[in-house]
Amino acid sequence: MKRTRREVLGLGATMGAIAATAGCLAPTNDDGRVGVDGGNPTAAAAESTEPAEPADAPRVESNAGYTEVYEAVSPSVARVQTYRDGAVGGLFGDDGDGGDGGGEAGQGSGFRYAEDYLVTNDHVLADADTVRVQASDGTWLDASVVGRDPYSDLAVVETAGSLPGGPLALAEAVPATGTEVLVVGSPLGLEGTATQGIVSGRNRTIPATVTEAGRFSIADAVQTDAALNPGNSGGPIVTLDGDVIGVATATRGENVGFGVSARLVGEVVPELIGSGGYDHSYMGVSVLPVEPLLATANDLPEARGVYVADVADGGPADGVLRGADGETSVEGATVPVGGDTVVALDETPVEANADLSRFLALETRPGDVIEVTVRRDGETRTVDLTLGSRPDP
Repeated sequence: MKRTRREVLGLGATMGAIAATAGCLAPTNDDGRVGVDGGNPTAAAAESTEPAEPADAPRVESNAGYTEVYEAVSPSVARVQTYRDGAVGGLFGDDGDGGDGGGEAGQGSGFRYAEDYLVTNDHVLADADTVRVQASDGTWLDASVVGRDPYSDLAVVETAGSLPGGPLALAEAVPATGTEVLVVGSPLGLEGTATQGIVSGRNRTIPATVTEAGRFSIADAVQTDAALNPGNSGGPIVTLDGDVIGVATATRGENVGFGVSARLVGEVVPELIGSGGYDHSYMGVSVLPVEPLLATANDLPEARGVYVADVADGGPADGVLRGADGETSVEGATVPVGGDTVVALDETPVEANADLSRFLALETRPGDVIEVTVRRDGETRTVDLTLGSRPDP
């Protein structure tokens, strides 16, 4: 396995695609193509922002009941209210306790991550000139934006004062499908609301809320059937142990919600605190899932892997990977042919689009040289590809 890493300055050193709405799901074109890149660093965060297990994290007995979990977690969760200069207050407007500063631009939720840093969604802060946070005891705190990353839909704000509860601990991994979870936040401005459900799925790929720079995805997302509504965005999805497994970020129909995984939060947030931004790995390809008709048209031995539909001109994969160069008809369907099929990255099997996105997001950094194993012209071969950085959003 070959891996060349680039030193990155920052705090330490350094999403089958679904289309979605309201703040984040997986980028698909009308023909089903997914823009793939991904990226996240292995940020070695300073102790003051290390999320692993804050010393003052709320303590919950293992597999506690919903009431106990809520009582432990809710003091660490806040309502995030944004204001736009000169705007007129909306339906869920300021009740007067939030001070002045123009009309409301939007609202969401957030939770204490470290010191006075709160994690929320990037889309919650869109168009905001002023940010204020309402703690669980009703206190309003001024807040400033520390860092934002549209590609992961994560952001950090710092409050002028502390929330009643301590920092919440991030889970090391998304638990098994079927695990009970609780979501705490401020849907429709109703602060301190709890909804319950289960982990409905893991390793989902959802679209990032970035359009001008192209179609990109958020890897490793957690799926839940817990009720999510406008205003839940940025709130924690926690297990009955009180650990954060995701940041609520999108809903796709009834009982289908998504969150940015704790693993991705742990990669991105320390760098947002340290440098205000995050640099994602980028291959510069659009891909398709390998389904039976595509496998037949391209003489693949089985319907597994990720098919390279297009390669961006001048991108990292230009001259390294091959995109489709024609079409054929299989059982009445038009199918692309001639492109590479990615089956492994650094010897890690790639069976679906989510595997590719997750590997890039959690295991690589821009500047890394990775080994890409592909099926091309009936043969299996391995090529070296130097990852680039996603374009500025």
